[in-house]
Amino acid sequence: MKKFLRTLIAGTLALSMALGVAACAAKKQAEDNGLIKVGIINNDPNESGYRTANDRDMKATFTEANGYEASFFYSLKNEDQIAAAQQFVQDEVDYLLISAAGTSGWDSVLQDAKDAGIKVILFDRTIDADESLYEASIVSDMAQEGQTAVDWLASQNLSEYNIIHIQGVMGSSAQIGRSGALQDMADANDNWNIVKQQTAEWNAETAQQIVQSVIDAGTEFNVIYAENDDMARGAVQALDAANISHGVGGDVIIMGFDCNSWALEELVAGNWNYDGQCNPFQASYIDNIIKNGATQKVVIMEERGFDAATITADDVTNFGI
Repeated sequence: MKKFLRTLIAGTLALSMALGVAACAAKKQAEDNGLIKVGIINNDPNESGYRTANDRDMKATFTEANGYEASFFYSLKNEDQIAAAQQFVQDEVDYLLISAAGTSGWDSVLQDAKDAGIKVILFDRTIDADESLYEASIVSDMAQEGQTAVDWLASQNLSEYNIIHIQGVMGSSAQIGRSGALQDMADANDNWNIVKQQTAEWNAETAQQIVQSVIDAGTEFNVIYAENDDMARGAVQALDAANISHGVGGDVIIMGFDCNSWALEELVAGNWNYDGQCNPFQASYIDNIIKNGATQKVVIMEERGFDAATITADDVTNFGI
């Protein structure tokens, strides 16, 4: 037994040493090649069309040909992302790029990165952390996205708003921003009623089930405010199954976010009413900051909302993702 334990311990130590040597060798190779070593933490690319476009943009930019050695980690769970960030710190990356699943809990690992001389750049989403812990933030103004959408909805001048509110992943900056404006308007106006408010975690099928449950309960509604396009699509599937009209001239106003090309086509066809843009193309901004330095702490992506009454085919081509 003792001999077995000695052999096991020796093997474990050898494996640890081998992994350590491999990590050092990889780091030295990156340095010898003059590559900038980046660890990129993102949400699951399959989460939505927006995320697929965002991940594609990052992968097209952070390549060896462009001077980078990039490692990618994906999760929709904040705790998994934080653990991955800690591993990247231990791997001694030069830059840590983060699209956070949740806004809180990042202070400790970001402080570790700072202490290690690793620069942190946030993209897509903000977090609740002191600005001294990151180099720059290239993000969408999610609160403004929500406000633009709610202002549009208010401009429709309905006598009463009975709204199914389908939320994204709770605690994400996208959910907080897009929910906040709608909740504020409902709190301030007696004729704005949120008849159902539930997260579908960006998932079309879950959104369909939520809307179906409202239909089955016989609850009246005339607006579906879905916090991404996929959930809006799922909601519409429930309406179609129940023969409830929607879109321009229909009984239910359909609102989504992200501006997938297929979603904008739904606006052109008059099947949806509104889609809020969320610009996924942050990689070139990050590349410029890494190579030339940050000139401002926060870069807000330029975004707009699209109305079925005014959208054009060129808008689909120019802004669809």
